[in-house]
Amino acid sequence: MTRQRISSGAAFEDRVGYSRAVRVGSHVFVSGTAPIMPDDADPPSGAYEQAVRVIEIAAAALAEAGSSLADVVRTRIYLTDAADIDEVGRAHGEAFATARPATTGIVTALLDPRWKVEIEFDAVIGDHP
Repeated sequence: MTRQRISSGAAFEDRVGYSRAVRVGSHVFVSGTAPIMPDDADPPSGAYEQAVRVIEIAAAALAEAGSSLADVVRTRIYLTDAADIDEVGRAHGEAFATARPATTGIVTALLDPRWKVEIEFDAVIGDHP
């Protein structure tokens, strides 16, 4: 089976040895995605805005793999503060009102103290109504 690796171009990918996303057959796996801004600018301060940015980054990786948010079947949401779930959930709900993937919420520390949220996405191409 062919493996397609998708890169966002971030130097961290080469240092750590990972891809933004990997497509194998009809499955696409998007790595944990944080609210990285162009030119390493500060991320938005709000949890909702950070989640929107995360979803934008993941949507671009999915598109490069021939997929879309409509194909997402599972997400894993990592939060630094459980109190942010409503704001992050609002962004997630807007993006996935139709797809309604299985999801898990986890509270943990993230690599950058400015980040409030990081999300992983799993998709199966063509597996949506």
